[in-house]
Amino acid sequence: MESTIQNSFDEAKKLYGKHGIDVDGVLERLSRIKISLHCWQGDDVRGFLNKSRELGGGIAVTGSYPGRAGTPDQLRADLDKAFELIPGRHKVNLHAIYADTDERVDLDALAPRHFENWVAWAKAKGYGLDFNPTCFSHEKANDGFTLSHPDAGIRRFWIDHCKASRKIAEYFGRELGQPCVTNLWIPDGYKDTPIDRLSPRVRLMESLDEVFREPIDESYNIDAVESKLFGLGSESYVVGSHEFYMGYALSRGKTICFDSGHFHPTETISNKLSSWLLFGKQLLLHVSRPVRWDSDHVVTMDDELLDIARELVRGELLDKTHIGLDFFDGSINHVAAWVIGTRNTLKALLRAMLEPVDRLKEIELEGDFTSRLALVEEFKSYPFGAVWDYYCWKSGTPVREEWLAEVKRYEREVLFPRTQAKGSVVG
Repeated sequence: MESTIQNSFDEAKKLYGKHGIDVDGVLERLSRIKISLHCWQGDDVRGFLNKSRELGGGIAVTGSYPGRAGTPDQLRADLDKAFELIPGRHKVNLHAIYADTDERVDLDALAPRHFENWVAWAKAKGYGLDFNPTCFSHEKANDGFTLSHPDAGIRRFWIDHCKASRKIAEYFGRELGQPCVTNLWIPDGYKDTPIDRLSPRVRLMESLDEVFREPIDESYNIDAVESKLFGLGSESYVVGSHEFYMGYALSRGKTICFDSGHFHPTETISNKLSSWLLFGKQLLLHVSRPVRWDSDHVVTMDDELLDIARELVRGELLDKTHIGLDFFDGSINHVAAWVIGTRNTLKALLRAMLEPVDRLKEIELEGDFTSRLALVEEFKSYPFGAVWDYYCWKSGTPVREEWLAEVKRYEREVLFPRTQAKGSVVG
């Protein structure tokens, strides 16, 4: 097996080398890319802060596959297993409701001490941490409004929660020696057409200004804001629209988050990346797979994923981009979902890096669109899979579908018994 992988890689390297592509350099570059795995795939967005709560804010998880994590230790073990099967060194994206504490505390009073176990684990494993305020599934969000709420007292609660989240993120960055990206998304909006679209946006702008009032060194915390076209319960109007956050982020020097499921079903984000990064310093990507709506399916290597990867590589935008995943599929093995989505994202980036980008740009400038089309199409069948297999092998992770056998073993020995144990939480 090892000789086959090596031989296939050597032959692929020769083919790519004919076009001036440094395959070893590509793999070294790929190894530096960190994908942020979203913790909420592991437990169907339940969290640990208030286990009696119901999902709200337009968020829904379908499926009841057994074995979802019911404790912080279980979730960390599942993430460890996923990381064993994914080449590279990556990050974990936490929501505020995943605080690991026995203390009874509400969202507005969260502090770094409530996440010390997460930091100790990440430090020991060499992972980075990202963070998100949880502005949903709470009694103060039951009417669908948080930072833009007309009640000043409710707005204050959410402002305080978001401010606390930034301090937690700063703590992550200081302790782990790498920036924590803190992404702010709110569900605020109306199911039917509102009379006044402006006032909620004025309130949101003022709330955000208060949230971000205290400067935090970006070597510790990077603030991002995330838009959405519509949601369940906010089909007709979303306060934090794409246009609102574009204007806010540019005028306040913040990072914007493009979620691949948060736009019109026929709209893609790949064509937006270079436009934003002409004006914004950084970009946060939430890679998901919408099916007719923001349904957060596990990422597959579809055309849009490949186009996102190509845009990042061809425009030399990777150094300005933070990549995270955002899907929650409760219908399949929770660990397998992470592995499939992350490996596909990395494979798409590898495919993009293994294109003769400089040559393609040259012939495009020359107006030779025939050669441009021909080369782009021919490279779709070049042996990137042999390079991927070699990368996995050299990284000490399973090659091709070999990882699935380990997930199935873990499922039998660890995940399924959780559903049978007394007092366990079943997905």
